[in-house]
Amino acid sequence: MAVTETNRSLTLAHGTLDFPIFLPDATRGVVRATDSADLEGCGVTGLVMSTFHLMQHPGSTVIQQHGGLHAFTNWDHPIVTDSGGFQVYSLVRQNPKSGSLSEKGMVYRAEDGSKYNLTPEKSIQLQVSYGGDIVFCFDDCTHVDDTPEAQIDSVRRTIKWAKRCRAEFDHLMQQKKVEAGDRPLLFGVVQGGGDLDLRRQCAEALLEIGFDGYGYGGYPLDGEGHLLTEVFAYLRELIPAQYPIHALGVGHPQSVVDCTRLGYDIFDSALPTRDARKGRIYRFKSEPTVMDFSGKWFDYIYIEDKKHIRDTRPISPFCDCAACSGYSLAYLQHLYHVGDSLYMRLATIHNLYFMNQLIARLRALGSVGG
Repeated sequence: MAVTETNRSLTLAHGTLDFPIFLPDATRGVVRATDSADLEGCGVTGLVMSTFHLMQHPGSTVIQQHGGLHAFTNWDHPIVTDSGGFQVYSLVRQNPKSGSLSEKGMVYRAEDGSKYNLTPEKSIQLQVSYGGDIVFCFDDCTHVDDTPEAQIDSVRRTIKWAKRCRAEFDHLMQQKKVEAGDRPLLFGVVQGGGDLDLRRQCAEALLEIGFDGYGYGGYPLDGEGHLLTEVFAYLRELIPAQYPIHALGVGHPQSVVDCTRLGYDIFDSALPTRDARKGRIYRFKSEPTVMDFSGKWFDYIYIEDKKHIRDTRPISPFCDCAACSGYSLAYLQHLYHVGDSLYMRLATIHNLYFMNQLIARLRALGSVGG
């Protein structure tokens, strides 16, 4: 893979990611209610897929029989594979009965009784076999409100696992005789919760190991749902500007703007598409090609609101997506109430189109890089 990294883009085997960029979460190999053509029509140029969920279903053998995720999902653009580290937090840390965490890795027990082991080595093996363009080190994810002891353990374990991931990745590249310019990129994940000193310790250790890029690790919001702006800003200062940095799990429109201004390059989240399916649709308050993000620059349409029942207008006059080009709010509300899947498709397309209009404006303003 020929890699060219600048403050503006990252060129990978399956295409170029222009920064800043928002990558929808195709957790199980699909952005729900859409196909590849829909995503391309929205301007989507990359996806994030979940190693942890895909190893359970359809399973690694099925993916490998197809030659990897690109062929399996009919997506010929960059794919970022996550490591499974977030599931350490969401499935085990928050519910110890579902599994266990140790120095070796994670053991997860599914509701059907199946047991899955995920170690740093296995995470890298799976991601490489899936054909990810960017693969992530297996990390121990925490919430900012977790105890100081938990944060210390997380950083220690994340560093230890990063060394094992680096060693396994290098071994696989050597074993497969992959030339340096043809390999996927390997990103490390910086943990530490809200403790800036722990963030520094983790970042310095990962920089010493050496990775192609870095990710903000840990749940990105505090207990009240506010973005951890101070921690995000500090981490961007710690990571040299020549490295791309991924704000993992950040997808709220205002958070994307805030983190882009701090120098973050890559964003991913299931929030915009999940909001769309549940009836919360995004809308700019003014023409997005000239806005400066001051004041309240976007709002929500709640499709269940009775005021839309006879509304002949589209979602937004500033959008020409498939939903806004052909359908009224009244019709979208009708689809939502009768439970037709067309609502989910059109609303998802719109919110993704919104996110890409947002990204285009950020690029135009030059809010890129460190």
